[in-house]
Amino acid sequence: MGFGRPGWSPFQASNTGSEISDLERHMMASIATDFMSEFRVPGLAVAIAHDGRLAYNEAFGWSDRNAHTKLTPASLFRIASVTKPITATAIFLLIEEGRLEQNQRVFGKGGILGTRYGTPPYKQYVEDITIDHLLTHTPGGWDNRGDDPMFSHQEMDHAQLIGWTLDNQPLSTPPGRNYAYSNFGYCVLGRIIEHVSGMSYEKFISSRVLARCGVRDMRIAGNRLEDRAAEEVTYYGQSGENPYNMNVARMDSHGGWLATAADLVQFAEHVDGFTTTPSLLRPETIRLMTRASSANRGYARGWAVNDLQNWWHMGSLPGTTTIMARISSGFCWAALTNTRSGDAMNLGLDNLVWDMARRVKAWKV
Repeated sequence: MGFGRPGWSPFQASNTGSEISDLERHMMASIATDFMSEFRVPGLAVAIAHDGRLAYNEAFGWSDRNAHTKLTPASLFRIASVTKPITATAIFLLIEEGRLEQNQRVFGKGGILGTRYGTPPYKQYVEDITIDHLLTHTPGGWDNRGDDPMFSHQEMDHAQLIGWTLDNQPLSTPPGRNYAYSNFGYCVLGRIIEHVSGMSYEKFISSRVLARCGVRDMRIAGNRLEDRAAEEVTYYGQSGENPYNMNVARMDSHGGWLATAADLVQFAEHVDGFTTTPSLLRPETIRLMTRASSANRGYARGWAVNDLQNWWHMGSLPGTTTIMARISSGFCWAALTNTRSGDAMNLGLDNLVWDMARRVKAWKV
């Protein structure tokens, strides 16, 4: 693979399910190694839960290849847009508590955030945006193609950036009509969580969502190499990308969390709709959260979905490619890497975990 020391195998044993034989474990490691070689991946972490139990939790390769620091299952990664299902879950918790309404307007007189951001009177369509429009990526604009506000004006804080966007980037269509993937929309959802809860976004998610899943070590990422958390990997850009020239901390509610693969699996198990793990949300709320919107049959509210009742989300930033998935046959899984190399790698990471899980004869994936 080019990044391993002579005589060292990237496969590391961990405390995993007994239904996986040594031969199957070896085949799963070979699949991981092939993927890493194809896409020049320094480090890869994979966790798989089956019927409510963590059955596989492995790490391959390097956390820091220059320092020859091996990756472990405890290594933290930027999870990028895998953050969005976490933010959506928090919104639905507040809806269940009666503190928000799904179709409540966001901006303007009578809106949740009122006129605290930007300069009223707002541009066309802004005051028509609802929480559901933000959840489903249908606010009418502010999408991630070229002019994504979240990757501009790095010096601005949340309030400044939201105000600038409302004042300077008009919406192109009425809300609810068209799907256009919007990091900015999920940034606004984070501010709604803060306004309604009276807590910072990070504190609310940590205490009201993650702690109830038994997840203790997730946190919002820093921006620079020297800002790395303990156990956090080093990120490696490809094709000239620099993982350390972005305001990742400002991405908090759409792409800012650090997690292990097992952390994400633990979270997913608490919103998977199965009966094997206590749920954060009521069954009817989970069904709503994972029901495709009228604008896009492949996306619900914080989750990509399909007709097989599988739910997932990909994440991608310079230096990061990630996935978290809930599979209708009783699985939740996550895979995290510390590089990215384009769309082919996204598909490859998705296929990787399917291929690994299918090597276990005891599993009916």
